[in-house]
Amino acid sequence: MKKLAVWLLGLVLSCSFVVAQQPQSAAAAKGSQTAMNGFKNEDEIRDKFNNWRLDTDAQAWLATMNYKTGEIESVAAAKPHGEKADVEVRIKTRSGEKMEGISIKLVSSPTGFNQIDKRWLATYAKMWKIPADVVAALKLFVGETPPSKPSKDPKRMYLTEFDPAVQKAVVDFFTANKDEIVSDLFAGDGLHAAGWVMVAFKATDKPRWVIRTSADTIKFFGEGKVEITRAGNLKIGRVTMQRKGGDGGRETAKMLQFKINPVQLFDAK
Repeated sequence: MKKLAVWLLGLVLSCSFVVAQQPQSAAAAKGSQTAMNGFKNEDEIRDKFNNWRLDTDAQAWLATMNYKTGEIESVAAAKPHGEKADVEVRIKTRSGEKMEGISIKLVSSPTGFNQIDKRWLATYAKMWKIPADVVAALKLFVGETPPSKPSKDPKRMYLTEFDPAVQKAVVDFFTANKDEIVSDLFAGDGLHAAGWVMVAFKATDKPRWVIRTSADTIKFFGEGKVEITRAGNLKIGRVTMQRKGGDGGRETAKMLQFKINPVQLFDAK
């Protein structure tokens, strides 16, 4: 009888563990599916560029990128690994050859948000020379440092929970460095920088596409002031900075993430 009771107790605890894990597993699966869709979209756009002679979308993109199809001799598109440009297109014309890097954002909802950059805080601190007091605040924000006072989340603090002087230091830094920061988020730098940003809106039967220069995209999404939102995140023009979260509670949830609503680019002037 005693052995049966122990066995039943073990079964109950096992079932409880499985149920408790289900929400995290579902969240992880959703993130993976989104990523898979994104990769598929990049493959599709690469293939359309490679089929430019017959593909009317690719011809329209090339025209938007200031190429005359009658002067193009060849187009070769490929996907680099781990670079800001999701697709690189080598275009050969009568006057020469040029490589164009394109950052691609897949959109399935007109009100959805899409990540444009995600890294560890230490990486951004080095990139942008973030001062020590702002780094200390952002460590509390992402949860690298436990809350220094009662917070609505025991694992981290929101910007709205900081003292006014700390909030001001964060806002002042991102305001003073907004142009550099937004440029890095969209275009990156170096050999594989993205000179163009494409949004693919595929929530309807007839997909919509828009392509803009990175300079125009940076100007558009950087428009507006830097301010702390009611949710306790940071708004940099049309860009939102937040703690990544999710990931089943793994350390990567503490990364810093920047997001936009890519559909807004359709309305950019």
